[in-house]
Amino acid sequence: MNEKDNLIRVYSGTEVLVFILKDKLEESGISTTIQNDSHDNFLRGVPTAIDLYIQQFDFGKAKPIINEFIKKNKS
Repeated sequence: MNEKDNLIRVYSGTEVLVFILKDKLEESGISTTIQNDSHDNFLRGVPTAIDLYIQQFDFGKAKPIINEFIKKNKS
């Protein structure tokens, strides 16, 4: 089984917000992965969103951090 098989997307947003949440999660010992398909979307003229992933087994620990972040950063 590949490590990527256990990744779950926990947030999708602007680059700035994704990196802020990434830092918060990593400060709590949660490993993150970013997927940025902005190059493909740029060519099509579509606004971009960056996806933030974590390992599935970290979700319980990450959930309160993610919920608080979303609550504070609602538009």
